[in-house]
Amino acid sequence: MGMTLAERIIARAAGRGSVSPGEIVTCSVDLAMIHDSGGPRRVEPILKRLGVGVWNPEKVVLITDHYVPATDDESRRIQQITRQFAADRQIANFYDQQGICHVVLPERGHVRPGMFMVGGDSHSPTGGAFAAYMFGIGATEMAGVLATGEIWIRVPETIRIEWTGRLNRGVSAKDMMLHLCARLGMDGGRYQAVEYAGEAVRALPMQERMTLSNMAAELGAQAGLIEADETTAAYLSAAGASVEGLEDWRSDAGSRVSDHHVFDASALAPQVAAPHSPANAAPVEEHAGTPVDVVYIGACTGAKLDDLRMAAQVLRGRKAAKSVELVCAPASLRDQEIARSEGTLGAILDAGARLLPNACGICAGYGDNRFGENVVAISSTARNFKGRMGAASSKVYLGSPYTTAASAIEGRIADPRPYLQGGRT
Repeated sequence: MGMTLAERIIARAAGRGSVSPGEIVTCSVDLAMIHDSGGPRRVEPILKRLGVGVWNPEKVVLITDHYVPATDDESRRIQQITRQFAADRQIANFYDQQGICHVVLPERGHVRPGMFMVGGDSHSPTGGAFAAYMFGIGATEMAGVLATGEIWIRVPETIRIEWTGRLNRGVSAKDMMLHLCARLGMDGGRYQAVEYAGEAVRALPMQERMTLSNMAAELGAQAGLIEADETTAAYLSAAGASVEGLEDWRSDAGSRVSDHHVFDASALAPQVAAPHSPANAAPVEEHAGTPVDVVYIGACTGAKLDDLRMAAQVLRGRKAAKSVELVCAPASLRDQEIARSEGTLGAILDAGARLLPNACGICAGYGDNRFGENVVAISSTARNFKGRMGAASSKVYLGSPYTTAASAIEGRIADPRPYLQGGRT
């Protein structure tokens, strides 16, 4: 019996020829990613109490993205702790105020197929888009990794989610994931590995694949993986990363999976998730017409360069409704500058958007722009839990960048497809 992609990566990290689901093995970590919120301020006191240093500073990536920009004494203190940690522990791969960790990490060439990686954030499965096994851990476990370079793992079962056909215009990876949350539930992965496959997945550009892997966390999965291919190679090459041995990081033919779900991408409509869970997703028509006060284009699942391009396709030459506050927080500074140079950002700003910093911001409930009392919003983020993005009385709907942009124009939740087909002005 051959191995799945997840098993193959774990076996290499454990120094084994093969592994089987249910085994507990100790793995060498190829890279650890930490950020300002759960990183230095949490792990440094533990390392000091243990009297140990970082096992390999070159294998640590540190990114500031949660307390950015610093708006009060507490956030300034946390940023100072983060910068001091980078200096004291000689963390060369330190990206200060460059964007959200899950986007900055791959765009700077740190993620490669076959790597075994951990991150101090629940959306760390994003690395799986590059055929790497990456998952989120807490500060105590991260301190152990930083001290030893190792972590134990129970080899997971693999759930294969296959998407046949192709997505229609106005439908995106976000819609795929909202549909999966509704169909499989928020614990559909049950801490197993999800492997995305099929024609529709292979047709996605890398940043759309990143959305699939990122939101494996919403399914309750530990990791969300996609086999490496020519699209992977092209992105890695542009990021300055090695593209050797891509063919090694695929599931073996006949490898065993615990479940195999098949969905038809060509039949998928734009999805909207009602408050207060991504699992409350349904076709956009079920929520169309719901008035919104705020439209938020942001986060690692909703404001990457490809996401900004989606929003711009709908917004170009149009204006947001006067009743709506449209805000946009590009996921990374690099993506923002590319979007600016090609006119994508201009189309969004010309529609009336207010530009926010390249940070987690509203999505994670940080900063000064959180939703106020009784605000109704539609957001391109991954989560809409009660009180996460502001006041507990606020109500947040989730949609793709296409759908959020269309909703900004109408001032209510709207189907984006007519705007992409020339049906509305």
